[in-house]
Amino acid sequence: MSLVSSAEPNIEKSNIEKSNIEKSNIEGEMQQAEKYRVSVEEYRFFRSKGFLVVRGLISAEEVAELREHTEDLMQGRLPQQSKQMRERDLSGDTGTSGQGLEAPPEHLSPVEKAQYFLRIHMLHRQLELHERYMLHPRVLDVLEVLAGPDLLAMQTMLFLKPPGKPGQGWHQDSYYIPTHPDSLCAAWIAIDDCDERNGAMWFAAGSQNEPVYPPKSGYGHGDHAIGDIDYVEQVSNPDDALNGLSKIADRYDQLLISAKAGDVVFFGGHVLHRSKSNWSANSFRRAFVSHYCNARSFTQWGADAARLDDVHGAPKVDAATGATNGSHILARGDTHLPFARPLWNTPCAALLSPDERKRAGEYAQAAMGDMDSGMMGSTPADPNRDHDHADDDKEAPGMGGGMASMSG
Repeated sequence: MSLVSSAEPNIEKSNIEKSNIEKSNIEGEMQQAEKYRVSVEEYRFFRSKGFLVVRGLISAEEVAELREHTEDLMQGRLPQQSKQMRERDLSGDTGTSGQGLEAPPEHLSPVEKAQYFLRIHMLHRQLELHERYMLHPRVLDVLEVLAGPDLLAMQTMLFLKPPGKPGQGWHQDSYYIPTHPDSLCAAWIAIDDCDERNGAMWFAAGSQNEPVYPPKSGYGHGDHAIGDIDYVEQVSNPDDALNGLSKIADRYDQLLISAKAGDVVFFGGHVLHRSKSNWSANSFRRAFVSHYCNARSFTQWGADAARLDDVHGAPKVDAATGATNGSHILARGDTHLPFARPLWNTPCAALLSPDERKRAGEYAQAAMGDMDSGMMGSTPADPNRDHDHADDDKEAPGMGGGMASMSG
């Protein structure tokens, strides 16, 4: 029985049959979709507000596939859901409560089964479909402009948020997923239409210029080097009186971002955002969310969790540096850092040879050289060379004494 539709779901069988959304057809259409070109207006809006909504980026067929997948998951019909959840008191669920890839208790009704889910993280390491949407070409087209051109795909989250489920209070994503330099960016794919009733997102527009506020205690990251930075408590708590970021968010216009199924919301790691509870009678608010960073950024995210029974644990941790880059997929461009390949061979940069990545990537074509020239003696630069010095102590062409001039 189908549980959900875009706006007003009911307990009826979906009219969309599996044969109409076969995975092979959708995969082919996904890879052949026209490249999305970010406009100057969109670029400026993202830099000004900290977020960007791209309408209709995901096709109706793809939305239908995601809906059917979530319905199967909530009813425990996926082959990977061999383990069953224990019964629990659902009134204790919070905006950050997470579940695993387990089936709900079998004796429950379809509606009751769905209430056992709020969010599940990192399923791209267990399910082909999640890897495929994490590496969706049109999503990467936008990210290539906003955070690239080199992109590392790090995390996935599937939000189900049935009626009655709580929201998540003000937070910054880089507080949870640090990268250095900080280049984190999220892509939030709306599976359902969302508005204030079913718990759409809110943004403190312009707050991407704020530092990341560190916690007074416990888990979390922030800009500790700033001398007068506030240390905050209860980040993500939906109670504004307790959430230490609420006073920061109050400095900005707080905008509700209504979205239609297939719209994608992109936002950076510093911008403050939140959601409120789903107080609708029967509308789910499902979303497929992925996090990315520039593939040249260094990260240790997941290194600590790797020692625990935690889905965020990094499968590859560098013994010397603690770097976890090798656990995350190179989605676009190239990098000098380690990276992972997709488990299901979803097309992406990680599957290309080094020469293919070099030809496809973008990098500096020239470096400043002799200052005597009106063009500062620009000369070709190869980012893959070990150093910038000429071989055999010979002066590189065009370098002259230009670099010494720059230091004066």
